Amino acid sequence: MWMRASPWLLCLLLSACAVRPPAPPVPPQPAPVPKPAPITVPSPEPEPVAEPIAEPQPAPAPPPLVLPTPTLNYPTLKPVAWGSVQFWQSDAVDEAWTAFLRGCTTLKKRSAWQAVCSEAEAMPTPDTAAARAFFLRAFQPYAASQEDGSAEGMVTGYYEPLIKGDRVRTQRARYPLYAAPDDLITVDLASVYPELKSLRLRGRLVGNKLVPYYTRKEIESGTNGGNGFKGKPIAWAEDPVELFFLQVQGSGRIELPDGSHLRVGYADQNGYPYQSIGRLLVERGELKLEQASMQGIKNWGANNPDKLPDLLASNPSFVFFRELPDGLPGPLGSLGIPLTAQRSIAVDPKYIPLGAPVFLATTFPYSNQPLNRLVMAQDTGSAIRGGVRADYFWGFGSEAGEQAGKMKQKGRMWVLLPKDYPLTMVKTKLKP
Repeated sequence: MWMRASPWLLCLLLSACAVRPPAPPVPPQPAPVPKPAPITVPSPEPEPVAEPIAEPQPAPAPPPLVLPTPTLNYPTLKPVAWGSVQFWQSDAVDEAWTAFLRGCTTLKKRSAWQAVCSEAEAMPTPDTAAARAFFLRAFQPYAASQEDGSAEGMVTGYYEPLIKGDRVRTQRARYPLYAAPDDLITVDLASVYPELKSLRLRGRLVGNKLVPYYTRKEIESGTNGGNGFKGKPIAWAEDPVELFFLQVQGSGRIELPDGSHLRVGYADQNGYPYQSIGRLLVERGELKLEQASMQGIKNWGANNPDKLPDLLASNPSFVFFRELPDGLPGPLGSLGIPLTAQRSIAVDPKYIPLGAPVFLATTFPYSNQPLNRLVMAQDTGSAIRGGVRADYFWGFGSEAGEQAGKMKQKGRMWVLLPKDYPLTMVKTKLKP
């Protein structure tokens, strides 16, 4: 449901991960203690009773913080029997185990996920049969559908690009990657309008009024003193089209002059919806539909440098970045954990709980070859909207980029949730 609002307010709404409020700190227990205080999380072995000693001992560490999982309403998810999950037996589901365990580092802080994550973390690395048996035993599948009841949706792809640049502005590296600006204000609407739990409002203060933030065109013209935008560059790119697609992907790496890589990730966004420049080129007759891929747009930009600035400015959305530490196994998704190539997807959190395993049934780009995989819903995106909508993470580099740029397939999705997950929905009998 949408609230009534002024036009600028509506254009600023974007999906984002729900921010969990910090739980109050657990006060330390007085010392000495004959035995630890009882905790809500069951332990595999009982704690030993401390022997009386003369010297005072430090207080025991507080128990792990476990936040309650709120009861959520996902009316487009319908419970089904495992036999209804098409192609489930065809995937090597153990290849998704690493992605699942990475998600558990965050999910296990929620009570509904604690048992399944604790069991998975205690298991030796499973083979396909053991991993499949685990999910069959611990999870209930739900068929995802669109709001109109249709079972099919669109599956696109994304990746982690590598572009050339520098930490400082040079004659070659002239296009800035900005950190989130100090005057960007984000308002979480969930506390006022619970039905907008996945949406946020972004803007800036002018006097005592919150107004829309600068558009892409205003940000880029503001760097020349045009309108007061004060950017904080964290790096500089050599190619404006590659930088544009780095913003579309949301994360990537910059190859510096010495050959080393600087990893950057999504920090924030200016609040405007993404407008497809590929679709615009097709509408203008500049490209045919089959040419409107990432590479096709790059080629068009190289052949039309005078038209390129206006084309890029037609997309008002602008992404801000932050530098990520070295050594991460993948870019960070909205769940706050590294993504796993070909086992992580971006979803619309309005319809699918972030972090949940999802069985995805689709096809490889430009083919009918089946792509049926257990993946993890670990990311979101401003263009990912709907109950059956996924953005498939292909991984890092040019080969992954080629696949991601071509992918626009039909697909189906089944969401796997712990059997005691507090889900509210229209009651539906299991299908045989």
